[in-house]
Amino acid sequence: MKQTEDFLHVQMFGNFQMKYGGKPLTGEKRRDTYFTSLMQILLHNVKKGVSRDVLEDILLGDRDIENRHQALQTIIYKAKRKLKSMGLPEVNYIFLDKGIYHWTPEIPVKEDAEEFERLYVLASKEEEEDERLQLYRKAVYTYTGEFLSAYAGVMWVGSEARRYSAMFCECAERAAAILRENQDWTRLEKLGRYASATVPFSDWESLIMEALVESGRYEEAKWLYAETVDNYLREQGIYPSAKVMKMMEKLGNRMKHSYEILDQIQENLMENEENMQGGYQCSFPVFSGIYHVINRMMERGGQSVYLMLCTVVDGKGNPIERRKKAGRAF
Repeated sequence: MKQTEDFLHVQMFGNFQMKYGGKPLTGEKRRDTYFTSLMQILLHNVKKGVSRDVLEDILLGDRDIENRHQALQTIIYKAKRKLKSMGLPEVNYIFLDKGIYHWTPEIPVKEDAEEFERLYVLASKEEEEDERLQLYRKAVYTYTGEFLSAYAGVMWVGSEARRYSAMFCECAERAAAILRENQDWTRLEKLGRYASATVPFSDWESLIMEALVESGRYEEAKWLYAETVDNYLREQGIYPSAKVMKMMEKLGNRMKHSYEILDQIQENLMENEENMQGGYQCSFPVFSGIYHVINRMMERGGQSVYLMLCTVVDGKGNPIERRKKAGRAF
């Protein structure tokens, strides 16, 4: 049986990388697009191989080449020489059989994408809940980023990336459902943090929030909410999705405090006297809540609420954008 170090380990999630003997395979400093594309499609289809026509379409595209078969053979010949120079055992790395190109079975391949899909299939068929949970969690942690993220513009890569992304979401959601049923908030939080870091801005923050609230860590949940809104606004220029906002509000409403700590809550709510000068600055979600409260109070007193937008401008009538100058104006 082959030892672990005798396998060609291939990373497809995130950055593309090949390792043999525990060391990354490195070639020339100059990037060889033909070689990289050939290895990606070939190693991702180790079991069934890739037809000559498909390889020509992927590698040569619409280029006006008189003899496409000869051009492909030249690319493969150069790839074999490069693989040898990288330190792989000298074998016939790539061979043609009945119009299908295959990777040699003499150097077995372990691919993260293939392992991820294997775990996904096993989990979907597993009837025992604990084992199903373990398989889903293993699958989630095997997914370390978008499939060949730097090559998303390639048609076959984009298609596979969408497929694996959907599988990852299913694995994470099903694992979360079991953890939620078992009230395993520690592992639910870990799952949410991993998912939100691996696939940013995709609603996974709601799992962390849920775990924090259900385990009574309300202060952390409050900071997570503020941090999430800030990150979405800063990086994406938008607020979190309606799903996240609704989940945050729903979970926030479940935060309950006992009578014994009412004094402590009131003390925490008191504004620091040093910060009471000037206008009150807050995020839009906080402003929205304040507006709703004031609106209700005014309606009950028979009064109307009006919004006024004030823009600080300089002597020429242009808005002041520099924070320091605007602060002095206020």
